[in-house]
Amino acid sequence: MTEKERATDDEKAKLLDGMKDVEAAKHQQETTKQLYFGGLGLTTLVIIYYAACSSTMLVINKVAIHHFPCPISLLCLQLFFSAIAVSIGHYGGVVSAEAIDFDKLKKFVWVVVGFLGTIFANIKVLQHANVETFITFRSTTPLILSLCDYLFLGRAFPTMRSWLSLLVLVAGSIGYVLTDSGFKIDAYYWLLLWFVFFTFDTVYVKHMCETVKMSNWSRVYYTNAIALGPLLLALPLVGEQDRLGTVTWTPTMTIPVLLSCLMGICMSHSAYLLRDTVSATLFTIVGILCKIITVVINVLIWDKHATPAGIGFLLVCVFAGTFYEQAPKRPS
Repeated sequence: MTEKERATDDEKAKLLDGMKDVEAAKHQQETTKQLYFGGLGLTTLVIIYYAACSSTMLVINKVAIHHFPCPISLLCLQLFFSAIAVSIGHYGGVVSAEAIDFDKLKKFVWVVVGFLGTIFANIKVLQHANVETFITFRSTTPLILSLCDYLFLGRAFPTMRSWLSLLVLVAGSIGYVLTDSGFKIDAYYWLLLWFVFFTFDTVYVKHMCETVKMSNWSRVYYTNAIALGPLLLALPLVGEQDRLGTVTWTPTMTIPVLLSCLMGICMSHSAYLLRDTVSATLFTIVGILCKIITVVINVLIWDKHATPAGIGFLLVCVFAGTFYEQAPKRPS
């Protein structure tokens, strides 16, 4: 056998070995995925995790605020608890969080601006409009965020199926308001401000997840620790110090407050996981569906005056949201 033939045989052998390695890696990856995820995709599991946290957090917060009527103080406790828990977990080796980096800290200031601005505008909108009207306006945000995904985050336009899903989602929300609760809003400028903050927060946080490389627990720590400062400064302005002076920490009040702090950690963690996994538009749709499902449950259990038509429109919203397809990334 000549040297040339031997070299050719060696190349063939290497190629076959490489193909075997690739096939073995694929088989191992598929086996691991089936064993770990039980046949469910990662995105589906993250959505379930976020939906469970979101719905549970809403119920626990309602109970906590009923016994502890200081919402800003409760939010401060949740932020403080989350930041401290991540810090202790990191030093105990339970979670992985990076040390404070000044460059990343400067970028996360804008995350906190969007977060606090959205919360403040949300409260003001609910002062001037009923909850159902707010849900209706919130259901229109995926239409705007689909354009933002295309303009700023490098995604393609949604498919025709997805556009139809979004339109049916909006139509279902409007139908619910018109048939069940009526439309009420007195100050459109607060709604406009909420739109601006909410859109900025959703798009910028997604941009941060894609461009600033850090662990998910680090994002939780940065956001909660930075947001705590401005809220503590705002406490004297909202006038809750008088109510705090009259609070008696009984087990009936302490347990819901502690549960809300624990759920606050899970909520922050699941929200960042979902933001990192899906597009800004799909993240918003999941949030809308969580709130609509909560409304459906409340209507079915507590509100005996809800019309069958209103419940039907809400179920249409849920059905429409399940047909949305996440737009893929555009080729670079």
